[in-house]
Amino acid sequence: MEDFVWYSLVLFLLYVFARVSYSILLKPKWQERQLKRQGISGRSYKLLIGDMKEFVRMITEAWSKPINLTHQIVQRVDPFTLNNVQKYGKISVCWAGKTPRVIIKDPELMKEVLTNKQGHFQKPPINPLITILTKGLTTIEGDMWAKHRKIINPAFHLEKLKLMVPELATSCRNMIEEWKKMADDQESCEIDIWPEFQKLTADAISRAAFGSNYKEGKKIFELQKELIQLVLEAMMTLYIPGFRFVPTKKNRRRNKLYKEITAMLRNLVLGKANAINAGESRADDLLGLLLQSNNQISLQENASSGMTIEEVIEECKAFYLAGQETTSSWLTWTIIVLAMHPDWQEKAREEVLQACQKKEPDYEALAHLKIVTMILNEVLRLYPPVIAQYQHTSEATKIGEISLPAGVDVVLPTLLIHHDPELWGDDAEEFKPERFAEGVSKASKNQLAFFPFGWGPRTCIGQNYAILEAKMALAMILQNFSFQLSPSYSHAPHTVMILQPQHGAQMIIQKL
Repeated sequence: MEDFVWYSLVLFLLYVFARVSYSILLKPKWQERQLKRQGISGRSYKLLIGDMKEFVRMITEAWSKPINLTHQIVQRVDPFTLNNVQKYGKISVCWAGKTPRVIIKDPELMKEVLTNKQGHFQKPPINPLITILTKGLTTIEGDMWAKHRKIINPAFHLEKLKLMVPELATSCRNMIEEWKKMADDQESCEIDIWPEFQKLTADAISRAAFGSNYKEGKKIFELQKELIQLVLEAMMTLYIPGFRFVPTKKNRRRNKLYKEITAMLRNLVLGKANAINAGESRADDLLGLLLQSNNQISLQENASSGMTIEEVIEECKAFYLAGQETTSSWLTWTIIVLAMHPDWQEKAREEVLQACQKKEPDYEALAHLKIVTMILNEVLRLYPPVIAQYQHTSEATKIGEISLPAGVDVVLPTLLIHHDPELWGDDAEEFKPERFAEGVSKASKNQLAFFPFGWGPRTCIGQNYAILEAKMALAMILQNFSFQLSPSYSHAPHTVMILQPQHGAQMIIQKL
């Protein structure tokens, strides 16, 4: 009996050793050979850590000091990817731990990845901690993603979003009134616009998502912001499987926040659904439109084609994650850039005053702001909130002449593409909104040179909402204030999930 136990233990240990060896050595080395055999150059695999040590070193050095007032930000924001591409070419490989990452800086190959006709690309495997934030459109895959997208799409149709313009104006008006109070005594004051725009976009998405219940929605989003900070903090430490279940103080706080947020959203969702069914509320906010679309699809097809209450709750969480931080980043960099280029600030102001005078812009006025649109696009080009997009090969697949084995991450470096002289000309690092004068399709030498909202079937569903919000906020600020960079401002773009100013965005604003 003892011999049997001993042999069983030995066999088990050999099995574990074989599995671990395959995972951390044999599989990565096989993937590396497959890629190098096709002429894809890059960094060699280092056991377990890959290139993480070099990545952290380069980021730490780049972020240690601000840069001059320039739009040449790639070297500071994403030095590792830039170095890899410069050293090994437009198609190159690096390592995120034991996972190979193929960087693709070729628009035609990027198009194949984003259209995903074979269905072999999906989002990379995510840290389990992310799922505590949302299990909505941004994380799900396959048939479930297609079902959710179909149900949510009508809520983000432009005709529906027009109904939300007055609510966007209310959020902007409240912020501007606060700014006027700050500047009341001396006609001007210094404001850090980065947290101001975070508050604005949180208020705006609360109103857009929950309508008359926006105060309850805002409270939920405040709790979710605390949860995001705790999740980010945990993700920056060494990942230990199962550690999130250990009842540490921060783990308990994360779980408590998750339960509170979910319970509050459940009450909001059920309350809205009951009110709509009783004819006591209209479907005029994102939640109402989502519930209406969900019910119509379920009735037209079958109950299984709709979303459960839990799934609706997760999509409400996604509204905040996708709709708040990215737009606040976009607006912050727009004001910074216009402070750096006062001539364009004045051109935009003249256009807004001509179209709206001092009245709050309505949808029609926003639609006619051509210079404002050009400026917003050029800022998105130079300072995209999401600096890269990631895909993962669920199966072996082919793009162009390249065969990618299963289990490979694919990096589409948005920031590098947006600053590429081959696609944008020798003035790629300059702020020139006129390049968008004839629209996005004619702004560069390749249609896929500009993709701040993604491209193909996975294009950001909230794109139209973000554009409306950015136009409204910028137009109303230009109507009421002129602005310039404060002497205390340091130009230090960096990324924490999104592109943001590392040391704030201090601005001197003056009432008009």
